[in-house]
Amino acid sequence: MKKISCFAIVCACLAICGNADAAHRNRAFRGEVLRGLDSGRVNYSTRSAVPCDTPTIDATAASYAGAYGELGQEVFYDESPAKNEDYNIYVPTSMYVRMGGGLNIAGATKKARVGNEKHESRNSWNVLIGLGWNMSSYVRTEIAFQESSFGFKGIDARADYHTLNGMLYFDFARRYVHHGDITYRRTFVPFMGIGAGIGEYEFAGPDGAGGFLVVAPRLELGMNFMLNDMIGLDLAYQYQMNMGHGFGWNTSRNGVDNIGNVVATIRVNF
Repeated sequence: MKKISCFAIVCACLAICGNADAAHRNRAFRGEVLRGLDSGRVNYSTRSAVPCDTPTIDATAASYAGAYGELGQEVFYDESPAKNEDYNIYVPTSMYVRMGGGLNIAGATKKARVGNEKHESRNSWNVLIGLGWNMSSYVRTEIAFQESSFGFKGIDARADYHTLNGMLYFDFARRYVHHGDITYRRTFVPFMGIGAGIGEYEFAGPDGAGGFLVVAPRLELGMNFMLNDMIGLDLAYQYQMNMGHGFGWNTSRNGVDNIGNVVATIRVNF
Protein backbone atom coordinates (compact mmCIF):
# COMPACT_ATOMS: atom_id res chain seq x y z
CA MET A 1 0.00 0.00 0.00
CA LYS A 2 2.88 2.29 0.86
CA LYS A 3 4.45 1.59 -2.54
CA ILE A 4 1.18 2.34 -4.28
CA SER A 5 0.83 5.64 -2.36
CA CYS A 6 4.38 6.65 -3.25
CA PHE A 7 3.76 5.76 -6.86
CA ALA A 8 0.54 7.86 -6.88
CA ILE A 9 2.36 10.81 -5.32
CA VAL A 10 5.11 10.60 -7.92
CA CYS A 11 2.58 10.41 -10.76
CA ALA A 12 0.69 13.40 -9.37
CA CYS A 13 3.91 15.39 -9.13
CA LEU A 14 4.84 14.44 -12.65
CA ALA A 15 1.35 15.42 -13.88
CA ILE A 16 1.49 18.77 -12.11
CA CYS A 17 4.97 19.46 -13.43
CA GLY A 18 3.93 18.33 -16.89
CA ASN A 19 0.87 20.56 -16.86
CA ALA A 20 2.92 23.51 -15.64
CA ASP A 21 5.53 22.89 -18.32
CA ALA A 22 2.82 22.54 -20.99
CA ALA A 23 1.18 25.75 -19.82
CA HIS A 24 4.53 27.51 -19.89
CA ARG A 25 5.26 26.19 -23.38
CA ASN A 26 1.79 27.21 -24.52
CA ARG A 27 2.27 30.72 -23.17
CA ALA A 28 5.70 30.91 -24.74
CA PHE A 29 4.33 29.72 -28.08
CA ARG A 30 1.47 32.22 -27.95
CA GLY A 31 3.88 35.00 -27.06
CA GLU A 32 6.14 34.07 -29.95
CA VAL A 33 3.24 33.92 -32.39
CA LEU A 34 1.64 37.10 -31.11
CA ARG A 35 4.88 38.98 -31.54
CA GLY A 36 4.67 37.99 -35.18
CA LEU A 37 7.31 36.88 -37.64
CA ASP A 38 7.97 40.44 -38.81
CA SER A 39 8.12 43.91 -37.32
CA GLY A 40 5.10 45.30 -39.16
CA ARG A 41 1.71 46.08 -37.80
CA VAL A 42 -1.71 46.73 -39.37
CA ASN A 43 -3.15 50.23 -39.58
CA TYR A 44 -6.86 49.53 -39.37
CA SER A 45 -7.91 53.03 -40.43
CA THR A 46 -6.45 52.53 -43.91
CA ARG A 47 -6.14 48.71 -44.04
CA SER A 48 -2.49 49.16 -45.04
CA ALA A 49 0.75 47.68 -43.76
CA VAL A 50 2.82 50.21 -41.81
CA PRO A 51 6.45 49.20 -41.22
CA CYS A 52 8.00 49.96 -37.85
CA ASP A 53 11.27 49.08 -36.17
CA THR A 54 9.70 47.85 -32.94
CA PRO A 55 6.42 46.04 -32.39
CA THR A 56 3.61 48.45 -31.50
CA ILE A 57 0.42 47.39 -29.77
CA ASP A 58 -2.62 48.20 -31.86
CA ALA A 59 -5.61 48.99 -29.64
CA THR A 60 -8.07 47.11 -31.81
CA ALA A 61 -5.83 44.08 -32.09
CA ALA A 62 -4.98 44.11 -28.40
CA SER A 63 -8.65 44.06 -27.48
CA TYR A 64 -9.01 40.52 -28.74
CA ALA A 65 -5.51 39.21 -29.34
CA GLY A 66 -4.13 40.36 -26.00
CA ALA A 67 -0.85 41.51 -27.57
CA TYR A 68 0.60 42.45 -30.92
CA GLY A 69 1.54 40.58 -34.09
CA GLU A 70 -0.55 39.97 -37.20
CA LEU A 71 0.09 36.24 -37.23
CA GLY A 72 -1.17 35.96 -33.68
CA GLN A 73 -4.34 37.81 -34.59
CA GLU A 74 -4.91 35.33 -37.38
CA VAL A 75 -4.16 32.21 -35.30
CA PHE A 76 -5.93 33.21 -32.08
CA TYR A 77 -8.93 34.76 -33.75
CA ASP A 78 -11.82 35.71 -31.49
CA GLU A 79 -15.16 35.05 -33.24
CA SER A 80 -16.91 37.90 -31.44
CA PRO A 81 -18.25 40.27 -34.16
CA ALA A 82 -18.01 43.26 -31.85
CA LYS A 83 -14.29 42.74 -31.44
CA ASN A 84 -13.49 41.93 -35.06
CA GLU A 85 -15.63 44.32 -37.06
CA ASP A 86 -12.49 46.06 -38.38
CA TYR A 87 -10.56 42.86 -39.08
CA ASN A 88 -11.60 41.87 -42.59
CA ILE A 89 -9.87 39.74 -45.19
CA TYR A 90 -10.47 41.10 -48.68
CA VAL A 91 -10.43 39.11 -51.93
CA PRO A 92 -9.56 41.40 -54.89
CA THR A 93 -11.93 41.32 -57.86
CA SER A 94 -11.11 41.46 -61.56
CA MET A 95 -14.12 43.32 -63.01
CA TYR A 96 -16.84 45.80 -62.08
CA VAL A 97 -19.88 47.58 -63.47
CA ARG A 98 -20.54 51.25 -62.83
CA MET A 99 -23.77 53.18 -63.27
CA GLY A 100 -25.17 56.50 -62.20
CA GLY A 101 -25.60 60.07 -63.31
CA GLY A 102 -24.80 63.68 -62.69
CA LEU A 103 -25.47 67.33 -63.37
CA ASN A 104 -23.84 69.78 -65.72
CA ILE A 105 -21.90 72.73 -64.27
CA ALA A 106 -22.95 75.84 -66.20
CA GLY A 107 -19.84 77.81 -65.24
CA ALA A 108 -17.56 75.06 -66.54
CA THR A 109 -19.47 74.55 -69.81
CA LYS A 110 -19.23 76.61 -72.97
CA LYS A 111 -22.31 78.66 -73.83
CA ALA A 112 -24.40 77.61 -76.83
CA ARG A 113 -24.64 80.01 -79.77
CA VAL A 114 -27.80 81.14 -81.53
CA GLY A 115 -26.65 83.58 -84.17
CA ASN A 116 -24.76 86.27 -82.24
CA GLU A 117 -26.36 85.38 -78.91
CA LYS A 118 -24.95 82.99 -76.32
CA HIS A 119 -27.00 80.94 -73.85
CA GLU A 120 -25.74 79.34 -70.65
CA SER A 121 -26.58 75.69 -69.99
CA ARG A 122 -29.44 75.03 -67.60
CA ASN A 123 -31.36 71.98 -66.34
CA SER A 124 -28.71 69.73 -67.89
CA TRP A 125 -27.97 66.16 -66.80
CA ASN A 126 -26.14 63.01 -67.85
CA VAL A 127 -26.33 59.28 -67.15
CA LEU A 128 -23.75 56.59 -67.76
CA ILE A 129 -23.17 52.85 -67.47
CA GLY A 130 -19.76 51.23 -67.77
CA LEU A 131 -17.87 47.96 -67.59
CA GLY A 132 -14.41 48.01 -66.03
CA TRP A 133 -11.39 45.79 -65.44
CA ASN A 134 -9.19 46.00 -62.34
CA MET A 135 -5.71 45.59 -63.78
CA SER A 136 -3.88 46.06 -60.47
CA SER A 137 -4.31 47.72 -57.08
CA TYR A 138 -3.45 51.05 -58.74
CA VAL A 139 -4.76 50.82 -62.31
CA ARG A 140 -8.09 49.98 -63.93
CA THR A 141 -9.61 50.51 -67.35
CA GLU A 142 -13.21 51.05 -68.39
CA ILE A 143 -15.51 51.35 -71.36
CA ALA A 144 -18.76 53.26 -70.79
CA PHE A 145 -21.80 54.60 -72.60
CA GLN A 146 -22.89 58.10 -71.60
CA GLU A 147 -25.94 60.12 -72.56
CA SER A 148 -26.15 63.86 -71.88
CA SER A 149 -29.09 66.22 -72.26
CA PHE A 150 -28.63 70.00 -72.20
CA GLY A 151 -31.12 72.77 -71.63
CA PHE A 152 -30.27 76.45 -72.04
CA LYS A 153 -31.22 79.65 -70.31
CA GLY A 154 -33.40 81.95 -72.39
CA ILE A 155 -34.23 79.49 -75.16
CA ASP A 156 -36.78 76.68 -75.33
CA ALA A 157 -34.65 73.98 -76.96
CA ARG A 158 -32.45 71.10 -75.91
CA ALA A 159 -29.35 69.28 -77.10
CA ASP A 160 -28.57 65.56 -76.76
CA TYR A 161 -25.21 63.80 -76.78
CA HIS A 162 -24.59 60.02 -77.01
CA THR A 163 -20.99 58.88 -76.58
CA LEU A 164 -19.00 55.69 -76.08
CA ASN A 165 -15.96 56.37 -73.89
CA GLY A 166 -12.77 54.49 -73.11
CA MET A 167 -10.97 55.40 -69.88
CA LEU A 168 -7.78 54.52 -68.02
CA TYR A 169 -7.96 55.20 -64.28
CA PHE A 170 -5.12 55.63 -61.79
CA ASP A 171 -5.77 55.39 -58.04
CA PHE A 172 -3.68 57.66 -55.83
CA ALA A 173 -3.64 54.99 -53.09
CA ARG A 174 -3.67 51.21 -53.27
CA ARG A 175 -7.23 49.90 -53.31
CA TYR A 176 -6.00 46.82 -51.48
CA VAL A 177 -2.79 45.95 -49.67
CA HIS A 178 -1.16 42.52 -49.37
CA HIS A 179 0.27 41.83 -45.91
CA GLY A 180 1.65 38.33 -45.84
CA ASP A 181 -1.18 35.97 -46.72
CA ILE A 182 -3.86 38.52 -45.82
CA THR A 183 -5.20 41.31 -48.05
CA TYR A 184 -6.74 44.48 -46.64
CA ARG A 185 -9.04 46.91 -48.46
CA ARG A 186 -8.98 50.68 -48.20
CA THR A 187 -12.22 52.54 -47.58
CA PHE A 188 -11.36 55.86 -49.28
CA VAL A 189 -9.38 55.98 -52.53
CA PRO A 190 -8.90 59.16 -54.63
CA PHE A 191 -8.52 58.57 -58.36
CA MET A 192 -7.88 60.23 -61.71
CA GLY A 193 -8.95 59.05 -65.16
CA ILE A 194 -7.99 60.00 -68.69
CA GLY A 195 -9.46 58.81 -71.96
CA ALA A 196 -11.44 59.65 -75.09
CA GLY A 197 -14.79 58.98 -76.69
CA ILE A 198 -16.78 59.04 -79.92
CA GLY A 199 -20.44 59.53 -80.60
CA GLU A 200 -23.08 61.82 -82.03
CA TYR A 201 -24.96 64.91 -80.93
CA GLU A 202 -27.99 66.92 -81.97
CA PHE A 203 -29.21 70.40 -81.13
CA ALA A 204 -32.94 69.92 -81.69
CA GLY A 205 -35.10 72.45 -83.51
CA PRO A 206 -34.60 74.73 -86.53
CA ASP A 207 -31.00 75.25 -87.62
CA GLY A 208 -29.72 73.00 -84.89
CA ALA A 209 -26.15 71.76 -85.23
CA GLY A 210 -25.40 68.06 -85.02
CA GLY A 211 -23.35 65.19 -86.34
CA PHE A 212 -20.32 63.11 -85.44
CA LEU A 213 -18.53 63.86 -82.17
CA VAL A 214 -15.03 63.21 -80.85
CA VAL A 215 -14.41 63.62 -77.12
CA ALA A 216 -10.70 64.05 -76.48
CA PRO A 217 -9.36 64.43 -73.96
CA ARG A 218 -11.81 63.21 -71.37
CA LEU A 219 -10.76 63.60 -67.73
CA GLU A 220 -12.14 62.60 -64.33
CA LEU A 221 -10.98 63.45 -60.83
CA GLY A 222 -12.79 61.99 -57.85
CA MET A 223 -13.00 59.84 -54.73
CA ASN A 224 -14.19 56.28 -54.25
CA PHE A 225 -15.97 55.36 -50.99
CA MET A 226 -16.29 51.60 -50.42
CA LEU A 227 -19.55 50.74 -48.67
CA ASN A 228 -18.55 47.08 -48.33
CA ASP A 229 -16.18 44.66 -50.09
CA MET A 230 -18.24 44.61 -53.29
CA ILE A 231 -20.07 47.94 -53.59
CA GLY A 232 -18.66 51.46 -53.63
CA LEU A 233 -19.71 55.03 -54.40
CA ASP A 234 -17.76 57.23 -56.83
CA LEU A 235 -18.03 61.03 -56.66
CA ALA A 236 -16.15 62.82 -59.42
CA TYR A 237 -15.72 65.92 -61.55
CA GLN A 238 -15.82 65.13 -65.26
CA TYR A 239 -14.30 67.26 -68.01
CA GLN A 240 -14.95 66.67 -71.70
CA MET A 241 -13.50 68.52 -74.68
CA ASN A 242 -16.01 67.95 -77.47
CA MET A 243 -14.89 68.41 -81.05
CA GLY A 244 -17.80 68.76 -83.49
CA HIS A 245 -19.53 71.28 -85.73
CA GLY A 246 -20.28 73.87 -83.07
CA PHE A 247 -22.09 74.11 -79.75
CA GLY A 248 -25.49 75.60 -80.60
CA TRP A 249 -27.63 76.65 -83.55
CA ASN A 250 -26.69 78.31 -86.85
CA THR A 251 -23.15 77.03 -86.41
CA SER A 252 -21.47 75.49 -89.42
CA ARG A 253 -17.83 75.81 -88.46
CA ASN A 254 -15.89 73.25 -86.49
CA GLY A 255 -15.40 74.04 -82.84
CA VAL A 256 -13.96 72.85 -79.53
CA ASP A 257 -16.48 72.91 -76.70
CA ASN A 258 -15.64 72.47 -73.02
CA ILE A 259 -18.12 70.51 -70.90
CA GLY A 260 -17.98 70.16 -67.10
CA ASN A 261 -20.09 67.75 -65.01
CA VAL A 262 -20.30 66.38 -61.49
CA VAL A 263 -21.25 62.71 -61.39
CA ALA A 264 -22.16 60.14 -58.73
CA THR A 265 -22.03 56.46 -59.65
CA ILE A 266 -22.34 53.13 -57.89
CA ARG A 267 -19.50 50.68 -58.60
CA VAL A 268 -20.27 46.99 -58.14
CA ASN A 269 -17.24 44.66 -58.17
CA PHE A 270 -17.41 41.04 -59.24
